[in-house]
Amino acid sequence: MHPLSDLPGRIRRSLLESIGDVAFGMEDGAVSIAGLVFGVAASTTNANIVLLAGATGAVAGAVSMMAGTYLDVHSENSVARAQIERLRRRIEADPDGARERVVTQLRHSGFTDEEAAAVSRAFLRNPRAMLDHVAAYEVGMPRQGGASPRAHALWMFIADLLAAGVPVLPFALFPIESARLVSLVITGLLMAALGVARGLIGHEPVWRTALQTMAIAGAAALAGVLIGRLVTV
Repeated sequence: MHPLSDLPGRIRRSLLESIGDVAFGMEDGAVSIAGLVFGVAASTTNANIVLLAGATGAVAGAVSMMAGTYLDVHSENSVARAQIERLRRRIEADPDGARERVVTQLRHSGFTDEEAAAVSRAFLRNPRAMLDHVAAYEVGMPRQGGASPRAHALWMFIADLLAAGVPVLPFALFPIESARLVSLVITGLLMAALGVARGLIGHEPVWRTALQTMAIAGAAALAGVLIGRLVTV
């Protein structure tokens, strides 16, 4: 099979694995840049100044979030690998002790004594399987795999930049008086949609998550406007 033939499927899997970064990136981008844009728009009548400030803030914020996500995921993977390596050495040094722990864990999970003993004997014949079990049960992570720092960082960048562009775009298309209102409306709609998405993903009441998300964006916009009123360009 050609590597490009499964490209849509790979992109979809990568997106699903990074859905938390996408949600967080969109919320961060929209909220932070909305506060910046409305603050600047409250202090000037020049749409180009608002556009410059918003675009610069959007790009800088997206790059910052991308770098932070990459470092965070990379660090988590490094810690996981170190913990699993310690587990591997501990199992090799005391396989009988590891087997006893496995038997106890399986009993607590509902296995009978005979079933637990049979599984533990199978683990002794397959050390990799035992390490997988111990890593998942005691550390809470798989022995192999792990999130891709580059994929998570890229999705964070895309989501943050796209959402950050929403409050900025009207100032490139409309006079500043109209742009203020258009930006406010479409940013509010975006935050409502993000709130609904949060509710659906987390199985929470969508009206509550939508109100929470819109309230956060509103607070950021209000803070920006209050600061902008203190300064006149």
